[in-house]
Amino acid sequence: MKILIIGNGFIGSRCAKSWPDASVSDKIIESVDDALAILEEHQPDAVLNAAGVIGRPNVDWCEDHQLETIKGNTILPIQIAEACQKKGVYLLHIGSGCIYYGESPDPKGWREDDFANPEVVYTKAKYAADLALMNLPNVGIARIRMPMDSTPFPGNIIDKLASYPKIIDVENSLTVIDDMVRVFRQLLEKKASGIFHVTNPGSIKHKEIVALYEELVDPSHRNEWIGEEELVENGLTKKKRSSNILQSGNLEKIGISMTPAQEALRRTMEKYAKHKQEQVSSQE
Repeated sequence: MKILIIGNGFIGSRCAKSWPDASVSDKIIESVDDALAILEEHQPDAVLNAAGVIGRPNVDWCEDHQLETIKGNTILPIQIAEACQKKGVYLLHIGSGCIYYGESPDPKGWREDDFANPEVVYTKAKYAADLALMNLPNVGIARIRMPMDSTPFPGNIIDKLASYPKIIDVENSLTVIDDMVRVFRQLLEKKASGIFHVTNPGSIKHKEIVALYEELVDPSHRNEWIGEEELVENGLTKKKRSSNILQSGNLEKIGISMTPAQEALRRTMEKYAKHKQEQVSSQE
């Protein structure tokens, strides 16, 4: 199977490293014709759209750069989708579970077909793309939530929490990157249409992640725990952050499963600790 990955950020690169039959394009796409040219060049059987705007240093950037955010997270996916439709190529678009805020009507968590309630520019732009693409044939939307990886990188929830002097303790769904890469591959091979919550079953609290980090990685780590409302009140963020639990019923329907969140957390943190130690050793 010949896979084209659009976007060479962390997730796109991680997938490319795991899939020997995948190629990566980092060419700028500003029109449907640009996307068509890339498809003509690579002649893929399926496309993974891993391109988008997340904001630097965090999503607060998107509040002050609304057009850039909309272009990267709403217009770009639609342009890629139109090109794929014209060529008859399957598209798997990476969405975000952050489009849901708070508790869902279902005590088990938000379902794939639940209407979202985004509150910030980033999540509104991501959800707008979902609404546009969700009914197209030969298109899948894979929503991820709070990505966690065994390899240190700035977007890793482990690195984020370890760097914050003040942290809120909330409960969330979790996407472990090792599992995500495997599930993305299965969705591409099945050419699965619809929306999929690519999250590990169960949920995780921030305190659980930090406690395991202190146990396995850095016993000297310290932070202050604050209430969720204090994030905005203290100027730590411009807008309230999304916290939610997602169901993955659509993955189950097509026979795809993921490692339970609690098990995946420990496994990933053990690998993360080894990578951090290797980094320290290489610098000595």
